[in-house]
Amino acid sequence: MRPIWSARLGEAQKIRVGQLVVAIGNPYGFQYSVTAGVVSALGRSLRAQSGRLMDDVIQTDAALNPGNSGGPLVNSRGEVIGVNTAMILPAQGISFATSIDTAKFVAGRLIRDGKVSRSYIGLAGQNVPLPRRIVRYYDLAVESGILVVSFEGNSPARKSGAREGDIIISFDDHPTGGIDDLHKLLSEDRIGHKASLVVIRGTEKLSLEVMPEESQNGTSN
Repeated sequence: MRPIWSARLGEAQKIRVGQLVVAIGNPYGFQYSVTAGVVSALGRSLRAQSGRLMDDVIQTDAALNPGNSGGPLVNSRGEVIGVNTAMILPAQGISFATSIDTAKFVAGRLIRDGKVSRSYIGLAGQNVPLPRRIVRYYDLAVESGILVVSFEGNSPARKSGAREGDIIISFDDHPTGGIDDLHKLLSEDRIGHKASLVVIRGTEKLSLEVMPEESQNGTSN
């Protein structure tokens, strides 16, 4: 019987811009293809086709093609430092990989629970600029916010007393200049824990109390 070899996992905090990397995958069905490049940038945010924001993504110039997704990104020591994720068409030399720390976290939760939980407050919104007089009057940390467009049933946001037309500027004492800021804050550890939701209603600044629930259908707002 042939021995089974496994790749060693690296550490995200040791990745440096400019270091050599190798991407392995099956582009267009060509199995075990290898491309090489360097780390171009760290900590990128990337929008998935589903609209969900992916954080802490590694940017490289190692060539990726359809079929590379899910393959390992390794360093010069053969340690896996990421999972190849996406490329931007028709751009050349711009490819992305999910950080190995994110991959470890997701894999651990899938093994333990069979899913990765997220919290949600159940609203639809859009990014809008705030009137400058409101920003100055309340000395706000952001110049934009999330306009509440609608609610999902009897959602936590609706039960908090929020209304359509409110502009969310803060969640749990963290400024929210846009929907992406709120996405990042709605993590698993928020489920079932009360948090403050600060909104601008007309010219009034209000602090509401919301209790995020576990997302059951992939909703993340």
